[in-house]
Amino acid sequence: MGRKRVFRWLAAVIMASGFAGCTSVSYYAQSVEGHVRIMAARKNVGRLIRDPSTPEALRARLTSASAIRRFATDELALPENGSYRSYVDIGRDDVTYAVFAAPQFSLTPITWCFPVFGCVPYRGYFSRKSAADSAVELQRQGLDVYVSGVTAYSTLGWFSDPLLSTMLRQDDTYLASLVFHELAHQKIYVDGDSAFNEAFAVSVETSGREEMAARHRQPRRVAPLRSQSKA
Repeated sequence: MGRKRVFRWLAAVIMASGFAGCTSVSYYAQSVEGHVRIMAARKNVGRLIRDPSTPEALRARLTSASAIRRFATDELALPENGSYRSYVDIGRDDVTYAVFAAPQFSLTPITWCFPVFGCVPYRGYFSRKSAADSAVELQRQGLDVYVSGVTAYSTLGWFSDPLLSTMLRQDDTYLASLVFHELAHQKIYVDGDSAFNEAFAVSVETSGREEMAARHRQPRRVAPLRSQSKA
């Protein structure tokens, strides 16, 4: 997606959040700035595979990722688009940090609503410090808070999401789970229904992983992997 569209989207999001005050504008600004930085650092997977200067270990992982991406479209009917056809080394252990909160002694999480992505039971930050600061503020309000690092996130097809270095830390089964899960969010996403969205993505992830394992005669039983879509 071109820079002009990125910044038009940024302007629309900030304007939509303006009614909620400066804090919301600041929150959306950090979200979009973090995402734009990642998008600007993308490198084409095919070119990296062909580039003789690419480290052999990375080339092998990207070759597997390319095959997984083809399987997602050809065999699972997941979106055929630019997502997971580029790569970014983000240089840290987690791409974003999700902040969850709930009233004390309650199992019902607080939800936050955002333009485009609807209502979700977390707030996402590209900065660990920003996430920690948000957690402290929520705790001051008497809420129980949990902060979790996130390996991957989906923009639900609004952008061509890249493969991230965080997604390559484990084996190909883990990588396939992430790609299938996030592409499932792009295929079907119901605003305000996180339970359904995650259940659907996990179902696609699990069945896709098992089908791919059967094709390659690999172990089929692997615990479902959870990931977060960031707003």
